[in-house]
Parts: sequence; C-alpha cells; structure tokens
Amino acid sequence: MKLSTREDIEAPIAYVHEQVSDFASYERRALRHGIDISRRAEGDAVVGTIWDIAFAFRGRARKVQAELTKLEPEQVIEIECQSDGLVGTSQIELVALSATRTRIMVSFDLRAKTLTARVLLQSLKLARSTMHKRFQARVLDYAENVEDAYRRGL
Repeated sequence: MKLSTREDIEAPIAYVHEQVSDFASYERRALRHGIDISRRAEGDAVVGTIWDIAFAFRGRARKVQAELTKLEPEQVIEIECQSDGLVGTSQIELVALSATRTRIMVSFDLRAKTLTARVLLQSLKLARSTMHKRFQARVLDYAENVEDAYRRGL
C-alpha cells in the first residue's frame, strides 16, 4: 500500500531541508505524544542511524525499528521501517522550484512479509481513502508550519 502527496513551500530548499532533516525535533514530538523512541547512536543522524520505537496501535504494543537509508543534502531522505512482518519505506524528496519556493514530495510504502501482517495491511487498505486524506492533511500542516517558521525567521 502506497500513500504519496506533494506540497509547495514558500521557503528556500536549504531551509526546508534543514527543517525536514531535524530528527531531534521529531524525537521530541514523538515523546510528547507518548511514543517511546530512542536513537542507537549519539550526535547527528547519518545514513545507517537506527531508531527503536515503541507505541500502542489497535490495542496492542508495537515495536518498530527505523533506519535512515538515504540522506542526500537538499534532495532525498529515505527511512526504512520494520515491525512484526511489516516493512515500510518513507521517502521525502525536495525540489527547488525557485530561489524561494520548494516542492516537497512525501511517500510511504507499506508491504507485508507475513500472513498476520497481510491481514493487518488488508484492513488498512479498506480505510485507504480516509488514511490518504489524513496523510495529505498532515503533510499540508507540516508544510504550512515550515513556511510560517521561515517567515518568522526573516
């Protein structure tokens, strides 16, 4: 199952990349939402950095291992996640439309490796339309937040 969307942000690509690759802020946000997250390495995130994530979903405790697999400055960030027979790939691509405008393309691809995971994925596919709308709304909200932060910083 694949979800993808794109938004345009009124900010230079360097600024957007700085915001998108601020993994420490994502970790703090996850902790505020009750998600247990820990990075295996100290310092800045580089290709190969691994996070261990634990949270409750559909009444069960879930554990996810996320690995930063691609980090190209001002171009692409890719993270691969594994959990209980599910494998997901999240990719963020940035394209400079002009000196002050950046397009962000976000995609998430989820695949099942076990029968139990296939059943879970099938139930998610039934709610695909709702999930896609929520996904688009969250990416739009994030893009607006980055835009607002850039305007305040000027």
